[in-house]
Amino acid sequence: MESALKNRLTFGPIMLLVLIGLLVFDHWAETRTAGWLTNDPEFSGFLNRGIGGIGLMILLMIVLPPATIELARLFAAENVLPYRWIAAFGSCGLVVHAFCTQFPKFQPIAASTLAFIVVFVMLAAALRRAMDSQSSDAIHRMAGTILSTMYLGGLAWFLVALRVKHSQHEDGFHGSTMVILMILLVVKFTDIGAFFGGRAIGKHKLIPWLSPGKTWEGLVCGVLTAGAVGMVCAPQITNLSWGKAFIFGMVIGGIGQLGDLLESLMKRDAEVKDSGKLIPGFGGVLDVIDSPLLAAPFAYLVFSLFTR
Repeated sequence: MESALKNRLTFGPIMLLVLIGLLVFDHWAETRTAGWLTNDPEFSGFLNRGIGGIGLMILLMIVLPPATIELARLFAAENVLPYRWIAAFGSCGLVVHAFCTQFPKFQPIAASTLAFIVVFVMLAAALRRAMDSQSSDAIHRMAGTILSTMYLGGLAWFLVALRVKHSQHEDGFHGSTMVILMILLVVKFTDIGAFFGGRAIGKHKLIPWLSPGKTWEGLVCGVLTAGAVGMVCAPQITNLSWGKAFIFGMVIGGIGQLGDLLESLMKRDAEVKDSGKLIPGFGGVLDVIDSPLLAAPFAYLVFSLFTR
């Protein structure tokens, strides 16, 4: 336990610094591309603030392939065997799709392109199985590949879509880029608050058969911590009051905890402690990104309502 905590305290800040560095690069790239496309009359100045989300897209395209491999390992416990690289390709394709939604020329075909990516992944899995001259487990292979793609790429889509949506309405790092940083900080500080709160005052187990380390007291501490982090970030985001930010933090933090429990359910089914061993103290990539990914569509909805 002490060794795991030491590794978390060591590698946690390192990952946070890398994340902030990529988001700073994301903002830098947006400012450097400002005005690139405004001379085209079809854009009507739509991208006068630059192209948003480059750094976030790069980050997701780095972490999604190893996360897909780890997810496939969990699915294998129930003989659900996705084609890993097809699923990884589909997940990255969905991330690129969300990035492209900021371009007016792409928007008329956005819906059809999204459908094409999903159908392409399904057909690619079917053709890959046919190449083995076998029909057995074809449904398992196709279903596993689609589920992996939608679980990782489909949820990541909302993170990128939220980033590029705000890039056209917010100014500077303290606007659109801060939205993404706020979501990630809220989710991760929920874990921190729940961990230390549970160790200090935790007595009542949340779901002992699924995640014996989690307590109701820890969950309350984690959600309150998330609300506090939301309030700290609020002044940096347009039209987000402290009260709304506190509610936002608690909602997204609570959803993030559901993401943890969802992965715990899959890991218990697969009879493994962690999805991988790539990150000391945390486990695999999937162990790190599961909560933010599940929170992403809810954050997209809440931000759409709270910052109108």
